[in-house]
Amino acid sequence: MELKRSLKLELFGFLLLNVFVLSMARKTIPSINWVVKEKNYTRLCSSKKILTVNGSFPGPTLYARKGDRLIVNVHNQGNYNVTIHWHGVKQPRNPWSDGPAYVTQCPIKPGANFSYEIIFSREEGTLWWHAHSDWSRATVHGPIIIFPENGTTYPFPKPHKELPIVLASWFKGDVMEIIQTALADGGEPNISDAFTINGQPGDLYNCSKPGTFNLLVKYGKTYLLRVINSVMNEEMFFAVAQHNLTVVGMDGAYIKPIETDYIMITPGQTMDILLTANNTPSHYYMAGRAYAGVIYDNTTTTAIVKYIGNYTAPSTPSFPGNLPNYTDIDAATNFTNRIRALVSKDYPVNVPQKVDTWLYITISLGSVPCVNNSCAGVNGTRVAASMNNMSFVEPAVDILQAYYRKIRGIYKTNFPSMPPYFFNFTSDDLPDDVDKPLKSTKVKVLEFNTSVEIVFQGVNIGAENHPIHIHGNSFYLVGSGFGNFDNTTDPKGYNLVDPPEINTVGVPKNGWAAIRYRADNPGVWFMHCHLDRHNSWGMNTAFIVKNGTTRLTSMRRPPRYLNPC
Repeated sequence: MELKRSLKLELFGFLLLNVFVLSMARKTIPSINWVVKEKNYTRLCSSKKILTVNGSFPGPTLYARKGDRLIVNVHNQGNYNVTIHWHGVKQPRNPWSDGPAYVTQCPIKPGANFSYEIIFSREEGTLWWHAHSDWSRATVHGPIIIFPENGTTYPFPKPHKELPIVLASWFKGDVMEIIQTALADGGEPNISDAFTINGQPGDLYNCSKPGTFNLLVKYGKTYLLRVINSVMNEEMFFAVAQHNLTVVGMDGAYIKPIETDYIMITPGQTMDILLTANNTPSHYYMAGRAYAGVIYDNTTTTAIVKYIGNYTAPSTPSFPGNLPNYTDIDAATNFTNRIRALVSKDYPVNVPQKVDTWLYITISLGSVPCVNNSCAGVNGTRVAASMNNMSFVEPAVDILQAYYRKIRGIYKTNFPSMPPYFFNFTSDDLPDDVDKPLKSTKVKVLEFNTSVEIVFQGVNIGAENHPIHIHGNSFYLVGSGFGNFDNTTDPKGYNLVDPPEINTVGVPKNGWAAIRYRADNPGVWFMHCHLDRHNSWGMNTAFIVKNGTTRLTSMRRPPRYLNPC
């Protein structure tokens, strides 16, 4: 009897051990090795070395399922400091792997390495990763594709095939030298020489036709295009000749399907788009060109949609006649105003109905004086950008480490909740000296789980459409408009029912955008303009979200190894 009982206990213990081992096996976190290194690339009739991940431009695609965790070991074999940011991944309680240099980590120096733990939570769809140190993201970037959880599927018919469409910038010069020279001189950096689709400029540029990206399609099939704007300094219009697009997702969340013949997508944003091959079999251009409030790179990149089958190919593919001009503000506004969250049982909207913390943040370009008016900006000044008249200065030690270890003198916590003075922000006739920001390293502290509303107000100094990205959180775009925000009348028009949940918002030129979210992710989180020249000039700040009252509502401990500054 005792023997039987003992055997039963041993068998039970063995079964428990196997269940434990199997459960641990399922929880094993995949490890991926990336090497950042220079590689020679030829574009636009000339060759140069560019910084890449594993030698490819764009870089490798990360694949995950909703709720997964990944480990990416980054080995820096390049000549510059580098960090990697997982754009749109909320990284719950884990700012240590978020990536912006001198905000959440000291950079990975040449010859060093760092292991990022990427924690996915509610994201589903398309996001992307990119370098977050100087201008290295021009070539160091790639897609993140997050599939639905096992046992679930898309909220739309499964496409025949999926593929990323990565829009990017190409500079003939060394991008790091371009921004370093501009920052030293105090003036504008050189503009890009081309845009690219999946690494190729396309037919309309010199020496580019042989490499043009081709998308092969079968008549009657539907394709999911995961469009990513990794362009450095321009919002982009994008279209496919003689084909309608159905936009079904944005920034790692689903939206109510939008039927359209073009999109406008800002740097940092992603869109999931269904393309049905339902036209006469032939060759058709997909094309991207800038939407810019100022004349910057106004060239056009192309790829070709080629139908599979027997037909006589045209000498030149059809061009999308519906692709808006780069100054078409109405086209940009008409598209963005149509975007609404999907809202369903599986994809609910949790926009805060009440607000605990209200911020009104002006975003502006300006200048600071130089000795003897010796800089390359207007009247010998140095170009600067700001939020609430504060132009962010990169600290010597990353803010996260200073916050966690209570290192004094690295940052201040008095980033203003309002601009220092009010005037007609969008007037053509602005008061004197409103374009002279203060250089500082100031952050805003938020209590855990507070509901936040931020109104971003564009200022008519070098006015552009500003794509503002917040790390560590998605947020709801509840309203936008042109002119000065009116706190009495404009909130009455807020959409609190089905606003899109995004991570990057395009603030209209000489206009405003209002967002809401819940600050329930403890840590240090960067906020910045995703036009990289504005980011380099200081249109940034950071939020410190304090810990909650429990371990699971508090920031995780740092990893064993942190790169030194």
